Amino acid sequence: MIRTSQVLQLGFSKATLTNYVKAGLLERISHGVYSLPDSVEDDLFSLALRFPKIIFSHNTALFLNDLSDRTPFQHYVTIPNGSSLPASVKRTCVCFYIKQELFTLGMVERKTTFGNTVRCYDRERTICDLLRSRTRIDEETVVQAIKNYASSNDKNIHLLSTYAEQLHVEKILKNYMEVLL
Repeated sequence: MIRTSQVLQLGFSKATLTNYVKAGLLERISHGVYSLPDSVEDDLFSLALRFPKIIFSHNTALFLNDLSDRTPFQHYVTIPNGSSLPASVKRTCVCFYIKQELFTLGMVERKTTFGNTVRCYDRERTICDLLRSRTRIDEETVVQAIKNYASSNDKNIHLLSTYAEQLHVEKILKNYMEVLL
């Protein structure tokens, strides 16, 4: 996949892109995003390219952080309050909004299944987000995610506690952790 801005940086013109599309050498995925014909599209990467404000969260972040082996049917994204996404994204994704000052808390970059890098929340932030949104997320998913996190070697309980305090889920987290640990 390649963006128009990347093509221009390489010294090619927009007309070259148009000619490549007409010749069947490239396919237009969306405004400003192109790929090779017959290539398998990396949905996460494509979405991240089209909407650079989004951060993958909740079930999608669970998958990207290896806390779940189930690929989500819908992508879960978070954007800052006051921002908006087109209706096409709202129809295909589960969208969450958060205060600007908490938006980048725990943001990391992870590789998709196709090896492309996208932004998502780290393991600790993802657990806290699931607890904050537990009425919108399947209870089994929440419990399994916390179990997977608790049994992981990559857990950071201090960071989890810090995030839980900032996101106001410390009591809920404590209840879950007492049962599971």
